[in-house]
Amino acid sequence: MTRLLLFAALAPAWAQNVQEIVAQGEKIFNQTCANGYCHGAKGTAGGAPRLAARGFDQAFLNATVSRGVPGTAMAAFAGTLSRPELAAVVAYVATLNGIASPAVNLGPGGGASPGTALAGEAARGRELFSDSVRGFARCSTCHEANGLGIAVATPMERVPADVRALRGLATPQVRTATLDGESMPALVLSQGKQRTVFYDLTSSPPVLRTADPAAVKIAEGSGWRHASAIGAYDDAELGSILAFLRAVVR
Repeated sequence: MTRLLLFAALAPAWAQNVQEIVAQGEKIFNQTCANGYCHGAKGTAGGAPRLAARGFDQAFLNATVSRGVPGTAMAAFAGTLSRPELAAVVAYVATLNGIASPAVNLGPGGGASPGTALAGEAARGRELFSDSVRGFARCSTCHEANGLGIAVATPMERVPADVRALRGLATPQVRTATLDGESMPALVLSQGKQRTVFYDLTSSPPVLRTADPAAVKIAEGSGWRHASAIGAYDDAELGSILAFLRAVVR
C-alpha cells in the first residue's frame, strides 16, 4: 500500500520529466534530422522516408538511431549524440509512432541535457549553428560540426579568424555548372563516365543533381559567395558561431 501511494505521488513528476525529455528530443531532431536531405519536420517525409505513424517500437528506433542503416544515408548517431540526447530523440520519435508514454533509459548521469561540454558564447553558437527557427538559412544546412548538420561542403580545416573573414570566406571549390542552357553555382561530388553528380547552390537547401556527362558542362570559378548563405545572422551571432567552431573543430 505504501509503495502504491509513493508511486501515485511520484507519477506527476515522472510524467513531467518524460514530457521535458520528449521536448528536448524534438529540439535535437529538428536540429539534426529535420532538413531538406533527411526527414521532414515532425517525422514527415523529406529526402528520407517519413518516421511518423509507421508503427515502430522503441527497440527498433533505438537500434536504428544508434547504429544507422548500412548502405543508406542514415548515419549512426551513437558516436555523435550523447546518451541523454540519443534517449531523448528516440523518445520523441516514439511519440510520433503512437507511444504516448515512451520509456526513457538515459544511462549513467541521467538528465536530458546535451552532453557536449560547451558554455557561454560557444554554447550560444551551437544553438545558432543549427537554429531551427531560421529554416534552411542556418549553417547546419550545408555544414556539419559536433554531430549537427549535413556535410554538403567539405569539412572546415581552419576556423576563420573573425566575422569579417567568415563573411568573405573564399570558396574555390564552388564551380559553375551549365545544364539545359541554365548556369548555376555547383559543388561537384563526382564526374564519371556514366554520370556527373553535384549540388546546385542556386537555392537553399542545395539541390542534389545527377546529369549525363555529355549534357552538363563544368567550368572553374563562380560568382557565388559564402556571404550570401549566412545573411540570416548578424555579426554578434556569427561571433558566437565562430566561438562554437573554435571549441569543436580540430
